Formats: sequence, structure tokens, C-alpha cells
Amino acid sequence: TFQTNILTELKNWKLNLIQHHKLQMRQEKEKHATHVKQLQNEVENLKELLHAYEISISTKDEVITNLSKALEKQKERVELMRRFTLWRVQHVKAKQEECAIRMADKHFQTALMKKVWAAWRSVCEERWKDNVAKACQLRAEDVCVQLTNDYEAKIAELTATVEQTKAEILRLHNERDQYEDTMKKAFMRGVCALNLEAMTMFQSK
Repeated sequence: TFQTNILTELKNWKLNLIQHHKLQMRQEKEKHATHVKQLQNEVENLKELLHAYEISISTKDEVITNLSKALEKQKERVELMRRFTLWRVQHVKAKQEECAIRMADKHFQTALMKKVWAAWRSVCEERWKDNVAKACQLRAEDVCVQLTNDYEAKIAELTATVEQTKAEILRLHNERDQYEDTMKKAFMRGVCALNLEAMTMFQSK
């Protein structure tokens, strides 16, 4: 009858609709599983990247520590060099004074031994004393100036090395900060992407 045909048609239509719905659900589940797998792979990659950055930061910290120790040793060397320079200057001055005292004693003894010649040789002896003292003083001054120039050049070289080391430490600090900032941004982008995908899935459902 006509009513039976209509019911049969409605039943077939209902069965087709149910099968179509099941097919769509299966396809959506497969898409969801594929997407979840992709997100898991991205999370694993981010974890590996995070581990690599942690190792890199640890290495940078070790390099900075070594450079700091080297800088402290360089400072100690500069201080020792400065003290050694002061000691050498004082040592040269002491030798100069000792030499002057020895020569004065020798001259005094000679003057006593040759008291008879004091009248006609007094002027010559005074001139000789002044010339010898001036020569010793000039020689000692030349030695002091040479030592001062040498150690000032060495101190300047060490100071330049210290400044270069400070600049390298500052560069490493900046590089480490950039690495940390890049790692944080990459991690936040991954988290934002996960949140966005989750929101999209909830909205589609």
C-alpha cells in the first residue's frame, strides 16, 4: 500500500542518515587522532629543544664561571706586578743611597789620608765628587725610567686583556639571556597553539 511504501522509504532514509552520521563520526575521530599525534610530536620536539637549551645554558654558565676565575687571577697578577714594580723602585733607590754613602766614606778616608794635598786638590776633589754623584744619579734615573716604562706597558697590556675579558663575559650574559628569551617564546608559542587547537575542537563539538 501507499502507507507501507512511505514507511519503508522513511526507514531506508533513516538508515542511510545513521550510516552517514557514523561515517562522519569515524572520519572526525580519525582526524582527531591524527591531530593529537601531531601535537604529541610537537610537544616531544619542544621537550628536546628545551633540553638542548638547558645544556647550552649550563655550558654558557660554566664558561662564564671560568672567565670570571681567569679575570680574578689576572687582577691578582696585575696587583703582584704593581707591588713588584714598587719594590724594584725602592730597591734601586736604596742601592743609589748606599752607593752615595760608600763613595762619601771613601772620599772622606782619602781626604784624611791625603790631608797634605787638601790645599791644592780641594777644588778638584769637590768637582770629582759632584761629577760622580751626578753620573750615579743620572744612571739610576735612567734605570728607574726604563723599568717604569716597561711595567707601565705591561700593566696597560694586562688592563686591555681584563677589559676584553669583561666584554666577553658581558657578551656571554647577553647571549644567554637571548637564548632564555627565545626558549620562553618558543615554549609559549607551543602552549598557545595547543590552547587554540583545544578551543577549536571544543567549539566544533
